[in-house]
Amino acid sequence: MEQRAGKQESLESLIAQSDLRYVAIEGVIGVGKTTLAAKLGESLGARVVLEQFEENPFLKDFYHDPDRYAFQTQIFFLLTRYKQQRDLFQADLFQRFLVTDYIFEKDKIFAYLNLQDEELKLYETLVNSIEHNISAPDLVVYLQSSVPRLMSNIKQRGRAFESHMSEGYIKELNEAYNYFFFRYKATPLLIVNATEIDFVGNQEHYDDLVREIFRPTRAPVEYYNPHMRK
Repeated sequence: MEQRAGKQESLESLIAQSDLRYVAIEGVIGVGKTTLAAKLGESLGARVVLEQFEENPFLKDFYHDPDRYAFQTQIFFLLTRYKQQRDLFQADLFQRFLVTDYIFEKDKIFAYLNLQDEELKLYETLVNSIEHNISAPDLVVYLQSSVPRLMSNIKQRGRAFESHMSEGYIKELNEAYNYFFFRYKATPLLIVNATEIDFVGNQEHYDDLVREIFRPTRAPVEYYNPHMRK
């Protein structure tokens, strides 16, 4: 009990002394980024900004017919994310931390994966005209997971519009995320092996991950594999 209390006090001290303000959680569909963002926000008393994917009127049609609805889906997401990001830093006197479950740049992952050449040219013209207005996070946490774990999570949460997602699409998306983040240099990055982490049901797993997020000294890119540290 005393050891547990000591660890908790140490974690609270790390957070109190941290210069992080804006933390973004990222990862493939089903990895748990929204769950972690919400849980972290609750722990920190942070302002939490979540991606409003359910407001996209084209998303359901995209999963049924991606070739036909990819461009409409992508542009709606782009403009919605831009509006959210532009409004992130409105004055808030009561909350020190900001947590989001996405970064603006990740929009390009889906664009390059789903759009045709001519659509992509138009998309890039629009992105280039607006992306300079976006504020960068102090830290991006990329939750990396295996395809079987992602498919299991997607099935378990039972969202109707995700029921038609194939394992092939999730594998392709997972590879695209890995490609993007293994070359990402815009902000400090923490890559987390989340395949066997249960940060919802296991408090020790969650605390260890938070401790890693708020570690005071870090390289521009770091990797957290909890099972390698046992």
